[in-house]
Amino acid sequence: MDRERFEEHLSHPHRRGAPVEGGRDGSAGGAPCGDLVRVSLAVGDGRVTAVSFDASGCGSAMAAGSAAATLADGAPVIDVARIGPHELAAELGGLSAGKFHAAELAAEALARALGAATYASGPAPAVPGLSLVAMSGGVDSAVAALLSAREEGPTPVAVTLELWRDAEGDPEASCCSASAVLRARRVARELGMPHLTLDLREEFERDVVDPWLDGQRRGITPNPCIGCNGSLRLDAMLSLAESLGAGRLVTGHYARTGPCGELLCGADSAKDQSFMLAGLEPESIERISFPLGELTKAQVRQLASDAGLEVAATPDSQDLCFLAGVGRGRFMERFGGVGERPGEILDTAGKVLGTHSGAHRFTVGQRRGLEIGGLDEPFYVVATDTDANTVTVGPRSALSRERIDIRDLRLRGGGDAVRQVRLRSHAPA
Repeated sequence: MDRERFEEHLSHPHRRGAPVEGGRDGSAGGAPCGDLVRVSLAVGDGRVTAVSFDASGCGSAMAAGSAAATLADGAPVIDVARIGPHELAAELGGLSAGKFHAAELAAEALARALGAATYASGPAPAVPGLSLVAMSGGVDSAVAALLSAREEGPTPVAVTLELWRDAEGDPEASCCSASAVLRARRVARELGMPHLTLDLREEFERDVVDPWLDGQRRGITPNPCIGCNGSLRLDAMLSLAESLGAGRLVTGHYARTGPCGELLCGADSAKDQSFMLAGLEPESIERISFPLGELTKAQVRQLASDAGLEVAATPDSQDLCFLAGVGRGRFMERFGGVGERPGEILDTAGKVLGTHSGAHRFTVGQRRGLEIGGLDEPFYVVATDTDANTVTVGPRSALSRERIDIRDLRLRGGGDAVRQVRLRSHAPA
């Protein structure tokens, strides 16, 4: 360890001061560790035009913040996006294991500030062949990044969105948590790619979670993934791509595009994700590449394994990202203000068959969780009434409908072009 370099940063910290006027801030640390690093910077013409930092806690946090400001000052955004804790430790002449945490905090604060400032900087001149790759920390996006990195042209830039943070949730099962961001960043570094982070938690809660909660209270079961992908996540990343001069966004969705740019199902019908992309505008689809569209999940995992990626065996997410490790009932109680409301389970003739813990916890077509016995055949939820707090159940035949009312309809072509309809993400068309 080079003590002189460490002491220089500690005694004469570079760019320590107030936040950059008109810039964007990123911070990391605080309770329970007590160390806090804040980085502020502005971006213009693809470079960091101004930077400052501040830190509290141990001296290592101060020195690491100074190192971050030193390496970022005036540097190209792409170069700054490669700075991690090891680069900061090297700038400090090395750090002991006990002090390396300070470099991790400073690197995280720098990444948050850089992503926000780049996002806000506006369109940049086009860089021929440059791509932005969406990485969630899972195997699908990692393989999409791997395939993109193998193409000729500039090294792609990776981006991960942090959308939700919940102390009760399971960060390893969520694709949008702080833990997922760190996992995606490690994979990007494995692939030699610069990595950016965008914190969209406020927008996600307002535009995705709150409408979902409202729908649950009213007894409907909205699909938040369609709105999230159609008007938040991908639009934000397309905007970031413009700020980098990248001509396309690469994602790990199992979907394809047709010869006229129309959205098509993925080749692996069991993993097809075109349903959740249905809210995208045609001009957005034209700028997105889906390298996994022709692959099966097994092939994707094999590619990840062959490349030695740490996420090769990462389990698939099984629930909405913000419900990971929590469950719908508990989530509604904590964030929707709706706890247990015991009520009656009725058959289609109005006979009471049992009780439930709240009509808002059930959805049409659901079978699990009814806990009613003595029936000759499986019963399903056929209706809920949140005002009366009742759940009506019946045999599978009671779910059949001859008419379906549609709202928020957006046809990408003429009505006469509709040939098939899919009612659920993995239901047959």
